[in-house]
Amino acid sequence: MEAVPGMEACLRTVPPVSPNLQGTEPAIPEQGALYATLDDLKECSGLALGSPTRFGNMAAPMKYFIDTTSSLWLSGKLVDKPAIVFSSTASLHGGQESTLLSMMLPLFHLGFVLLGLPYTESDLNTTRSGGTPYGPTHHTGAEGKNEILAEEKRLCFAAGKRLAETAKKLERPHETTGL
Repeated sequence: MEAVPGMEACLRTVPPVSPNLQGTEPAIPEQGALYATLDDLKECSGLALGSPTRFGNMAAPMKYFIDTTSSLWLSGKLVDKPAIVFSSTASLHGGQESTLLSMMLPLFHLGFVLLGLPYTESDLNTTRSGGTPYGPTHHTGAEGKNEILAEEKRLCFAAGKRLAETAKKLERPHETTGL
């Protein structure tokens, strides 16, 4: 994303979901990226939404976070913002594409403009690892130790660049109050 002049990436994560209903997480994680907030979504120019694959679906913490966005849906604050989705999975046929689709559905409801990877990205025609027209993917392996391959990196870079370029094109000038 940052290959596009004037665009800056802001990394966020979501807190884990606990089966213990009384369990809570600190407001700021002890390590890693800060937790995403609704304000982060309102203020972003574009969204790259990623999740590990869990039984062909997005992980529960991501779904839980998305379920908190009703106020943004009602207000239309996310309408016409571009978005991409990406995922990883432990098994080669673990549901990467269905996971990407599961993340797209609420984004459509929220009004995002979804972007995929076009087949002009030649790596889509030759990849034997990750990457789909729905978005970048990575096969981590059962132990989570598979390195990200060069073609996967190129597809991720292409998706991020496409997101940033589209966000820049769609940026609305600051609203002014006129007479």
